[in-house]
Amino acid sequence: MTIPSYDDLARRLRDAYSRGAVPPLRDGLDPVDADGAYAVQTINTRFWEGQGRRIVGRKAGLTAKAVQTQLGVNQPDFGVLFGDMEIPDGGMLDPARTIQPKAEAEIAFVLGRDLPDPQTTPEMVAEAVATVHAAIEIVDSRIADWKITFADTVADNGSSAFFVLGRAGLPLLGLDLEGAAMAMTVNGEAASTGVGAAALGNPLNAAAWLARTLAGRGEPLKAGDILLAGALGPMVALNPGDHVRADVGGLGDASFTYTKA
Repeated sequence: MTIPSYDDLARRLRDAYSRGAVPPLRDGLDPVDADGAYAVQTINTRFWEGQGRRIVGRKAGLTAKAVQTQLGVNQPDFGVLFGDMEIPDGGMLDPARTIQPKAEAEIAFVLGRDLPDPQTTPEMVAEAVATVHAAIEIVDSRIADWKITFADTVADNGSSAFFVLGRAGLPLLGLDLEGAAMAMTVNGEAASTGVGAAALGNPLNAAAWLARTLAGRGEPLKAGDILLAGALGPMVALNPGDHVRADVGGLGDASFTYTKA
């Protein structure tokens, strides 16, 4: 049996956008093969850049210890945010653009300065943050039935798809990110709750991990980048017509409707 190359796996994931979800990548990636999975992710990142897509930031995933334990790893992961992944706050997401989407509420940062140090601390991140936002990430696996391992989700760009950034960004000073209470509703009904501490104890910790990791790879975070710091509560599956709103204490809210414009 021929083992598929990283290029083969990357192409398989790209094809899923038009052909539908694919089986897990275990014929070519060990479930905990971080290096191989990021190699696949990078191939597709370069491919999409070549198609004209523009990187506007990064997302941290697997920031909850319970999810790390579930996937048998002891670290978060990351994915790339492209400009065409952003849904305007209060806007619409066409269900035809997704496969098996789920929404999760997060805290997001927009950087005001570069973070090039491989030893970046949460305090250094705090000094670099321009604004803090309530946010929603719409995750979507190209792996059938969400039967993912760590390697599957990393190769699949952190299972990313779209995101909503609350339009009312605030300065960091005085905000209690760790204790910020999150409530997400779908069609006005409570769907998910959580707190800022769910993201590695504090979203700044998740952002610092992201900054260190990317600086160590020679791809440092830069001024203007958007950082999604990880889910604050359980993901919620989406159905056409759903209106999703996330309120994060002290930060405001973000919302979108899962429907064709």
